[in-house]
Amino acid sequence: MLMETKKAFFQDFELVVFPSVYEPQEDSFILAESIKAKPGVKALDIGCGSGIQAVNMALQGAEVLAVDINPEAVKNVLENARLLGLEKKVTAKKSDLFSKVEGKFGLICFNPPYVPGDRKKDRSIFGGRRGWEVLHAFLDKAPGHLKKGGECFFICSSLNDFAALGEKISCLGLRFEIVSRQKLFFEELAVFRVFR
Repeated sequence: MLMETKKAFFQDFELVVFPSVYEPQEDSFILAESIKAKPGVKALDIGCGSGIQAVNMALQGAEVLAVDINPEAVKNVLENARLLGLEKKVTAKKSDLFSKVEGKFGLICFNPPYVPGDRKKDRSIFGGRRGWEVLHAFLDKAPGHLKKGGECFFICSSLNDFAALGEKISCLGLRFEIVSRQKLFFEELAVFRVFR
């Protein structure tokens, strides 16, 4: 029996989206539009979903490792890399944030789950009771995987308190700038660029 896939479109490429994988939405597109990858950079896509960030960075010339806690997402990103002729640019494996990731990267991106709620219901959307627990766990480990001169991009919601997030980043000895903002019906999304 064939599984029902969806399609997602970004700029001039098309992605297939497996049934149990997060479908690219506004947050995915805003993040992808904000990332400019240098050719040859070693990049890491945390929580890759269907692979929009991984594919976008690979098309810009990056060598990408894509990871996700959902094994179907790992298969999904590899399928999209194959369909777009990027098999040599994108590798993928199952990992809970950085748990199975080794080495340092010049570019790291993450579209975290940020809606407040029980993670057992949907790990791709709910970021914990207050919404920012997964993002904070990511930030705690990110500096150890960021090369000198590297940069990290992630998106978050005004539901998560931008000011508190800025304090968290500063406490980790990192700097940041907000490179993109978009107001939606009940929240504002912001893309953070974090660097040393």
